Amino acid sequence: MSATALVRAYVGLGANLGDGAATLRRVLAELKETDGIVAVTASPFYRTAPVEASGPDFTNAVAALDTRLAPLALLDALQALENLHGRERPYKNAPRTLDLDLLLYGDTALDHERLVLPHPRMHLRAFVLMPLRDLAPGLSLQGKLIDHWIGTIHDQPIARIAD
Repeated sequence: MSATALVRAYVGLGANLGDGAATLRRVLAELKETDGIVAVTASPFYRTAPVEASGPDFTNAVAALDTRLAPLALLDALQALENLHGRERPYKNAPRTLDLDLLLYGDTALDHERLVLPHPRMHLRAFVLMPLRDLAPGLSLQGKLIDHWIGTIHDQPIARIAD
């Protein structure tokens, strides 16, 4: 896919198999080395219980990427990193060594068989909203500020992990 103008994209990162924090630190470094990604800024890490799944707690974060990659090319790069880190998909919401979700790609709205933008459930997930607010506190989702959406979530314990 061809390169585009520089765009700010947000990617959710999560891992609940192995050393999640170490995995996220490694993948953040790998994102910085990925062709077409110009800059990477990461939120603090959070510990969260799985949502609509079972397994160990997750380590989660959000990364802001400045990229020249088109949305599907960025998705391909993210999935290649997941595969590099041993991501398997034996069933829906299975525990994972690494999960990278493209949340936002500038102002792009996309409904493709491989990718929906903005991510359709991010406003329902504390593990996305809290780290996203750390990076972009004034961001609106579906016409409402992130703080509005955070205030609607009462059943998803989340704790910031000390640096």
